Amino acid sequence: HGGTWKRFEHASPNDLWQMDFTGTIAVGNGRCDPLTVLDDHSRYNLVLCATPDMRSATVQAVLTDTFRRYGLPVRMNMDNGSPWGSPSGQSRGLSELSLWLVRVGIQVSFSMPGHPQTNGKDERFHRSLKAEVVTGRVFNDHAHVQRTFDEWRDIYNTVRPHQGIGMLVPSTRYRPSPRSFPEVLPAIEYSPHDHVVTVQSNGVVKFKGQTLKVSKALRGLPIAFRPDDTQDDVYTLYFSHHRLTQIDLRETT
Repeated sequence: HGGTWKRFEHASPNDLWQMDFTGTIAVGNGRCDPLTVLDDHSRYNLVLCATPDMRSATVQAVLTDTFRRYGLPVRMNMDNGSPWGSPSGQSRGLSELSLWLVRVGIQVSFSMPGHPQTNGKDERFHRSLKAEVVTGRVFNDHAHVQRTFDEWRDIYNTVRPHQGIGMLVPSTRYRPSPRSFPEVLPAIEYSPHDHVVTVQSNGVVKFKGQTLKVSKALRGLPIAFRPDDTQDDVYTLYFSHHRLTQIDLRETT
């Protein structure tokens, strides 16, 4: 039965990172919204942070430190909620956070609405964290939470065998990514065959007489309409390397 989990596992470290919040916990008179990131292949925990809120800027600061330490993954998967995406559908409307991930060179994907199992390894990590660290414990402040997290994370990553990886320890299967974090955002480049249009302030683009809603997070940025090689008036929309959607102008006229 050892082969069952391998079908759902990426072949190498940093092929895919799963990211989510664990759920709010009480801290003193306030709250904490812990952020976690897990490597799909090794189950290595990259982020276990006692973040004070779920704001985009908070997450971006944590991820910047993480990328400087471990390098960039090929892809990151998140659910459709804030701050990653838009709850309506497959997050075609990129958030400012997911747009930033695309710009630093990471593919982003989103779990289907109502399908948390897409991020199943991180969900499983949350279950262990809640059972072994959070439940029944009183935390005085965020520093207390973080100290407790750090102690448990070290055991989880480097000491405890993991059933999902054949009773190995996650740290034995993880290595940092060779792709380094760009301290300056790379230029957005497109093919000479693309039709490049700048997104208006209301998140809308106009193309060949059509008005299309993309995302307010893309305002002022160029997106590409890439023509289909096989059929006229069909275009795939891209922001940098990220596919937004496909449109058929014959259907919208």
